[in-house]
Amino acid sequence: MEHKTSAHYQRLHRQRLREQGLVKKEVWILPEHSPLLQRLEKQMRLPQALPDSLLIDHKEGSMDSANHAYSSIHSLADDLQQSALARDGRLHVEVLEGADASVLVTLPEFGDLPVHLALSGEQLVVEAFLWPADQVKDRAGLNEQILRLQKLFPFTTMALEPMAHGGEGYVMFAALRATSSCEDIVSEILTLSDSVIQATEALQAHLSLAQA
Repeated sequence: MEHKTSAHYQRLHRQRLREQGLVKKEVWILPEHSPLLQRLEKQMRLPQALPDSLLIDHKEGSMDSANHAYSSIHSLADDLQQSALARDGRLHVEVLEGADASVLVTLPEFGDLPVHLALSGEQLVVEAFLWPADQVKDRAGLNEQILRLQKLFPFTTMALEPMAHGGEGYVMFAALRATSSCEDIVSEILTLSDSVIQATEALQAHLSLAQA
């Protein structure tokens, strides 16, 4: 599968947000309020009033209603396909079969950004490709800036990994418990996708990405 860089999805994401009549606003908050702001932002993109429940900063794990661990990537895919976002066409789910089967989720709202989910024991990894290392103008400068910005992307991490067809590439990922509820997993997919767009904007000066 061709690896499009995160800049491609960033451009499509901006275009689709503008088409929905949304506008960009910059806010300044304390770092610990980032998860609450992200929940509010997602709700504020919908044409309806905000529920009071969103104004309460839930403790970590309060949404975790699952009483079982996902032991199969197929059961995870089935639950994701039954989610409200999937039913609304805002999240597409596909199982990639193989020795280590995984789930491919694409998000039309984010320019069809592909996000991969894989199970590893008691851990679920959610990952998105950013850009090839050979499209970085100054790797040392980029790596230093990533370390400085890491706190701005809650619950996600950027890493450098070998690519399937040779070379290295940057990815962004998050890890959850395999016992996480489907709602929490969907929330993490959206958080990661939003962080991919923000990271590309913040680090674009270090990149020489093809305008594909």
